[in-house]
Amino acid sequence: GLDPDLLDLDEALDELGGLDARKAQVVEMRFFGGMTNPEIAEALGLGLTTVEDDWYAARAWLGRRLR
Repeated sequence: GLDPDLLDLDEALDELGGLDARKAQVVEMRFFGGMTNPEIAEALGLGLTTVEDDWYAARAWLGRRLR
């Protein structure tokens, strides 16, 4: 079956998406899309700093959520 960690991550991302859709999108594009922060910034029409802030905040939130 599917890796339970991935299922947990998927659920956590759904939750994060409900709180902050953009942060969830940044995580998905990096984690599942293998995109870099500059690529994500360009794709979403955001500044690089915004994407980096979203990435760090989302990672911290997911770290707490998945503990």
